Amino acid sequence: MRLGLALGYWGRGPHPDHLGLATEAETLGYDSVWTAEAWGSDAFTPLTWIAAHTSRIRLGTAIAQMAARTPTATAMHALTLDHLSGGRMMLGLGLSGPQVVEGWYGRPFPASPLTATREYVDVIRQVLRREGPVALDGRFHQHPYRGDDGTGTGKPLKPITHPLRADLPLLLGAEGPGNIAQTTRIADGWLPLYWSPTRTDVYRASLTDLPDGFMIAPMARAEVCDDVAEGLLPVKAMLGFYIGGMGHAARNFHADLMARMGYEDEARRIQELFLAGRKEEAVRAVPDAFADEISLIGPRERIAERLELWRKGPVTDLLLTAPDRHTLRVLAELNT
Repeated sequence: MRLGLALGYWGRGPHPDHLGLATEAETLGYDSVWTAEAWGSDAFTPLTWIAAHTSRIRLGTAIAQMAARTPTATAMHALTLDHLSGGRMMLGLGLSGPQVVEGWYGRPFPASPLTATREYVDVIRQVLRREGPVALDGRFHQHPYRGDDGTGTGKPLKPITHPLRADLPLLLGAEGPGNIAQTTRIADGWLPLYWSPTRTDVYRASLTDLPDGFMIAPMARAEVCDDVAEGLLPVKAMLGFYIGGMGHAARNFHADLMARMGYEDEARRIQELFLAGRKEEAVRAVPDAFADEISLIGPRERIAERLELWRKGPVTDLLLTAPDRHTLRVLAELNT
């Protein structure tokens, strides 16, 4: 099981130590470093900055949002950074949810998310292979564009720049069973949002007949600390926000996932409190047990014991959100 460092997206401004953590991770032998985006900082610019200050560690987006860019624009970002980094780029994509797609990007959430994802990936693959002009007469993506509001003069094009790798790894963030199953067919890896090494049965039906080399790369908060309850507070805060606020009351993919993982009543209660403006209560309502099983929190010995559960399962890459260099170092030592 390889280790990666997940830096996420910025809060009010750039994190002062993200570059330092990334260079430390490379020194410690971490395989990859990942950036993200929500509705503030983008995923590609910080990753390019990290690429310029490192030489070996692989570079991934986890995730870049599909609604933010056309598939050809995303492919341009990926092939450019792949060249500049000497072939270290991994493209992680996610559809996001209706609240973000319609509220932030100002476009409709696709009526058929699986079809929209499949078409998006198809276009990117065509760009990276550069076997001919990009052509797709899709439901959500047309190349050239054929809509009634267009000029009808669009011309099929292939990229001027020759991609460094036609097989640049493409991973998808997916939560629903159908979306996960499709991911195993059209992508090179899967980026689970929550992964419990004791509940792998939640995903078993969607993960049959995995192709060789397929990556399963969940994120997990890691912190070496004496007080487990205190260390879980950031995890609970994250879960309270995602379960309670990242989606509509009637359509929240994160809440649905928590429910499928055995915490349906708790997920609905968190939503109810958060949407009522009682955010602190929503965070407190997150069960410690759930926050704990998707994290690696506590003294070194406890983390070592729990890490073995992750290593025994199908996870190929564990992407750690770690707040300090000591935690990064301990996980590197334990994973050898």
